[in-house]
Amino acid sequence: MHFAEAGSGPAVLLLHGFPESWYSWRHQLIDLARAGYRAIAPDQRGYGRTGGPPDVAAYTMLHLVGDVIALMDGLGLEQAVVAGHDWGAPVAWNAGLLRPDRVRGVIGLSVPYLPRGSSPPLATLRAVYSDGFYICYFQQPGVAEAELSRDPRDTFRRLLVAASGDGPMGGTPVVPPGGGLLDLCPEPAELPAWLTDADIDVFVAEFARSGFTGPLNWYRAMDLSWELTAAWSHAKLAVPALYLAGDRDLVVSFTGGQAMLDGLKATAPGLSEARLLPGCGHWTQQERPDEVSQAMVGFLSALGSAR
Repeated sequence: MHFAEAGSGPAVLLLHGFPESWYSWRHQLIDLARAGYRAIAPDQRGYGRTGGPPDVAAYTMLHLVGDVIALMDGLGLEQAVVAGHDWGAPVAWNAGLLRPDRVRGVIGLSVPYLPRGSSPPLATLRAVYSDGFYICYFQQPGVAEAELSRDPRDTFRRLLVAASGDGPMGGTPVVPPGGGLLDLCPEPAELPAWLTDADIDVFVAEFARSGFTGPLNWYRAMDLSWELTAAWSHAKLAVPALYLAGDRDLVVSFTGGQAMLDGLKATAPGLSEARLLPGCGHWTQQERPDEVSQAMVGFLSALGSAR
């Protein structure tokens, strides 16, 4: 696994989402190091300089959590706090659920803790949102890869802006019949203040190494993950936790909005705070780096020292 790190002290693992890389934590690496922590941001399985196997079955939640624990083992870390954004958030939540002996706390951004339900996730998503829901669209082998890799610079420019607090992608992302995800992401007139052309250059270069198939396989393994985690059906998360998201985040809207926020304490009893950032979209730690870093440091300080 490739990772970037900064600082020394109690360890904090920073898990990125789709379609990102370690670079999405560029601000927190610096801020956490300055606050006295060892911040470690890997490229997760299938991404960037880590890469990954082509088989969808190698991308289940058990593999992804296993990667987190293996990285800790490789770095000689007995325990760590695990933070995750977007897809990194379910990995962080499940790391706390499956290995509370190794995970001191969880910081989830954008995606809340969602316990394993009684029905396979893809059938549920199709029934609620239709086959056009973006996760269902991603299930078609080769289709999303072809769309997203056609012009990676255009892909990142459009997607990052559209799903941000500065963009137009609100509500439920349903791909139009015969169309693609980027049909929901108009060409932006300009980049918002939090995103530069140099930032886009980094994402383009990272995906030039590994492509989109590995990252998309995370979505394609969702039902298999559900099957393999039957022992944790409706399980509550007991470890200390923090949840932050933007009030303009499309994930917040299709996971229940304020009702989800109000009910989060019931499924994650260790939750100390659940907060929405006004005007913030999906890319939480990139759009609001100072607020996110401050909240993270506050949570980490309250946890105290680590073994």
